[in-house]
Amino acid sequence: MNKQPVVLVTGGARRVGAAIVRHLHASGCDVAIHYRQSADEAKALSQELNAARPESAAIFAGALEDDATPDMLIATVTDRFGRLDGLVNNASAFYPTPIGDTTAAHWNDLFAANARAPFFLAQAATPALRKARGSIVNIVDIYAERPLAGHAVYSMAKAALNMLTQALAKDLAPDVRVNAVAPGAILWPESGKPEEAADALIAKTPLGRKGEPTDVAEAVRWLLMDAHYTTGQVIRVDGGRALNI
Repeated sequence: MNKQPVVLVTGGARRVGAAIVRHLHASGCDVAIHYRQSADEAKALSQELNAARPESAAIFAGALEDDATPDMLIATVTDRFGRLDGLVNNASAFYPTPIGDTTAAHWNDLFAANARAPFFLAQAATPALRKARGSIVNIVDIYAERPLAGHAVYSMAKAALNMLTQALAKDLAPDVRVNAVAPGAILWPESGKPEEAADALIAKTPLGRKGEPTDVAEAVRWLLMDAHYTTGQVIRVDGGRALNI
């Protein structure tokens, strides 16, 4: 069995997910990197980490909206590493759902990625996490508390993930701690963000700047590894922006 703690990060091949993976690896964890379509990025990240510490990273593909994927993913990870100490529900879907144009497919897609998959992954991981007295960290959003205009379904799905964090913290105690991180302005969506909108967002952030993916990664690391008396909490990593929403 692995001697190092093992953490599964969903959506771990790119962007904030990759920053979380690198930070946890640098902190001594072995990492299971889940991806859906980013195979090249996942392979490159795994090779980078294994070059630094052999056999410390592995990649796992899966569409989290498929009913069979959560159980399959957890089983495959535990087979590979022999244990599971942490689960980071980072994978997400984000796009606008204007009133009048939103379909049931949009609803199902956004809730599947942001709420349903985290629940069933946590459920599948519970036996291994109980054995390890491990931890779950969900990546939520400040818009789970104050909705983003034009994004009603996304905001509701992240609110569901907020509630899941609290519910699992009760249901899995005392063996497994469950917390969440709510990032603010860290990376703009890949579809782009008008410069004026970005400037306006930063102007509403008391610290006056964007955050870095490593800011989120360090909050995740602390909750997983050092926050031994913390459960059911949402840590805002938003430069104070929630104060002005």
